Amino acid sequence: MIENNRLQVFIQAAETLNFSEAAKRLNLSQPTVSHHIRTLESDMGIILFHREGPNLKLTETGRFLLPLARQQVRNAINFQEIVASVQEDIVGHLRIACTTTAGKYILPRLAARFRRHYPGVRVSILRCTKENVDNQLLEGEANLGVVSFESIGKGLEIQEFFEDHISLIVPEAHPWSSLDSITPEDLIEEPLIIREAESGTRRVMLTELAKHDIRLEDLTIFLELGNAEAIVDTVAAGYGISFVSRLSTTCMLQNREVVEIPVDGLALSRTIYMVRKEIDSPNRPQEVFWSFVHNPENLDLIQMA
Repeated sequence: MIENNRLQVFIQAAETLNFSEAAKRLNLSQPTVSHHIRTLESDMGIILFHREGPNLKLTETGRFLLPLARQQVRNAINFQEIVASVQEDIVGHLRIACTTTAGKYILPRLAARFRRHYPGVRVSILRCTKENVDNQLLEGEANLGVVSFESIGKGLEIQEFFEDHISLIVPEAHPWSSLDSITPEDLIEEPLIIREAESGTRRVMLTELAKHDIRLEDLTIFLELGNAEAIVDTVAAGYGISFVSRLSTTCMLQNREVVEIPVDGLALSRTIYMVRKEIDSPNRPQEVFWSFVHNPENLDLIQMA
């Protein structure tokens, strides 16, 4: 049987393509790393790397075996964590992939509370795109995902996490700042700062405006930005107006740097979901966090949006 520590050496060497750098990451000597790779190649009767002086290049065999090595190491770690959690308190490493701006405001506080209850669980919140969240969950790179869309891949299950409310914000000095509300038609001539095409916030905005026969082409787009905080800051500086998650505006609303304006007839909210792989093996930290999300003590966080 191949030892996991040798597989870990192979993984680090493949990621860095440098034995010295892999040794630093693993807190080993460079000769030790070289020895592990030679032993691994000898035991399996294959060549994992082409060596060109100090430079390394994965062979075709090495590229093929790398994801399998990662999976075997993850399985070994999961097995150790399951054994430990059965014998003692809940322990392990919980990895949560987050694809949505709104999630990153609530997840850290929720994770911090979870850690207070279960100090033996290490929590990592991973930045992720909606295009690769399914693969991260199915391949075991993440235990949970937080997404702003209900459509998920085969082999995954979903639950509602929280409702994200979207606000129209304007600069404090804007003529609308003293109004109780505006109409959707009022938006057409205003310089609008919008999120990127893949954004859930943008999707909700356009869906609601379409109910009033307003399309993207009818709007006056001033800027397109891929970051909610950057949009809020740009609006506060007086360059335009925007639709953003209310969670991203809290500080500037309190300081009156931006003002939230209701838009008549627009239902500006979206559901944020939590996703996981359909249970095929026990993972206690994941199962406990899945339920912990809707513990009554966390209602204040869920309602932040």
